[in-house]
Amino acid sequence: MGDLSPRTEAEWLKLAHKVESSLVGQVPLAQQDAEVAAIVAKVRAREARAMQRTGSPAEGSDLVEVHTDGVRQEEAREGGSLHVGHHFWKRLEMDRILEEVGLEERERALACGMVMNRLIHPCSEHAMPGWMNRTALGDVLGLDLRALSHHALYRQMDGLWPNREKIETRLASREARLFNLDRTIVFYDVTSTYFEGEAKRILKAKRGYSRDGRPDAKQVLVGMGINGDGFPVAHEIFEGNLLDTQTLTRMLEAMDHRIGLKAGQTVVVDRGMAFEENLEQIRARGLHYVVAARQAERDRYLDAFEDGEDLEEVIRVPSPTNPYQKKSRVRVKQVEAGGECHILCISEERVEKDRAIREKQEKRLLADVEKLTRRVREGTLAREIKIGEAIGRLKERYPRVARYYDFSYDAATKTMTCAVLREKRAAAENLDGSYLLKTDRKDLTAEEAWRIYMMLTRAENAFRTMKSPLAERPIFHQIDRRVETHIFLCVLAYHLLVAIEKTLLDQGVHTSWATVRESLKTHQVITIVLPASNGKILKIRRSTVPEPLHKRLYDLLDVPHRIISPRKWWETRDQALSDSD
Repeated sequence: MGDLSPRTEAEWLKLAHKVESSLVGQVPLAQQDAEVAAIVAKVRAREARAMQRTGSPAEGSDLVEVHTDGVRQEEAREGGSLHVGHHFWKRLEMDRILEEVGLEERERALACGMVMNRLIHPCSEHAMPGWMNRTALGDVLGLDLRALSHHALYRQMDGLWPNREKIETRLASREARLFNLDRTIVFYDVTSTYFEGEAKRILKAKRGYSRDGRPDAKQVLVGMGINGDGFPVAHEIFEGNLLDTQTLTRMLEAMDHRIGLKAGQTVVVDRGMAFEENLEQIRARGLHYVVAARQAERDRYLDAFEDGEDLEEVIRVPSPTNPYQKKSRVRVKQVEAGGECHILCISEERVEKDRAIREKQEKRLLADVEKLTRRVREGTLAREIKIGEAIGRLKERYPRVARYYDFSYDAATKTMTCAVLREKRAAAENLDGSYLLKTDRKDLTAEEAWRIYMMLTRAENAFRTMKSPLAERPIFHQIDRRVETHIFLCVLAYHLLVAIEKTLLDQGVHTSWATVRESLKTHQVITIVLPASNGKILKIRRSTVPEPLHKRLYDLLDVPHRIISPRKWWETRDQALSDSD
């Protein structure tokens, strides 16, 4: 700036403010004193020389004369939910884990993008490139995704497939350290996921009991182990025609391999695995169990359920993510039987549900009995052995209600009758809302055993979340490895979802990921276009200023407020017009 006369600190500050105001045009030239005008002229001259050499302002200068009528914004992209998802991806050290199993940098980035898609807006791998380019994913990952094709994503799935077990093992270890997770209880449940199409090349695709209401479609079974805090610890894909009981051995081995099952831990399973051979498998590993007993075992306690003596009342608290859920009252009672503790439970909430299910099945049974009776009466079904087989099929189809009906066929008169067994039916009505739990743990009270079993809903919630919000079903893939990788991507997305919700819950905030995702939709990444007086276009890619709700969520999740660091570049007007075209 040349020689300036000596000044006090206050005078230097005053001069600096004058120069700054003049540079941004806040002080008219006529009102500038000579010294300030000289300094401003030297700054302008330096900027002009820099523009002549490089076509851009001097390095470090953010002062640009702009034609305000031409200022615009473009390429606005949703970024808030991606920002949170990617931050938790890094918090779980997923890049390190994927690098350890051999994935290159771009492969890791694409894997992250595919998991983000399942977490935020699930779609098919064929449609994913379009979704990625409609969001700020490229900005968040620092990648140009404009030329990305679905074939690259299919290849990425093929690269993930052989490393699923290693990734899951390392991820479970990282989460246990990061969140100090409970290792004493593991919950195991099974669900089904169906295919669209014939799935002829999928070896595990079979027809079986469909939990999705699609008995017409082939399916696979998905078994998942969940720890006491709701994090998945292991998952396995089974043939679609297996019974739940047939999956337990392989799942125990998988959980042991992933997290190392230790003697004294408790495994919680549902009624479908309440067979003695399954419980023996659990005991053989030195583990304890809590399980819902089958209906036949429950029926032995009809008298105890009816008299209601010594039943202790407990209150089922709402779900952690839904504090406004209605509380339900349950009465429990503990009974010693055959070296086990049996817990009798009567739930007010389940009475209406059980009654509705029973009445619905009974109505369907009677309708089918009427059809069968008409066939016998009209002679279209005449052979006694065939009539007996038809009755047997009805009993198999409606086991819950057929047991309190007596079916008979009189060959002499060629008539079929169906009479209700009123005492058995009354007994069934008395059992509405009741169920029986079993455990080999003697240190638990009836209420403690019941509350542990109720936590199995976390596994059920995981399946519901994966099937609907994370779009695990239906499956369109027709290659084995891609089917299993598709499910694995949903599992990884669920890891992120649980980590986000637990971070909020640990601070007393009962907010689901769905709410967070919707709230952050309005925090975006945009490009600001500034036509400068030098004839060029300055573009700035940056995130919008977060709103108060965005800031609150970011603070709760310990996520920075800014999605990306601002990026600036200059273009000629021809380039800008070409880009807009």
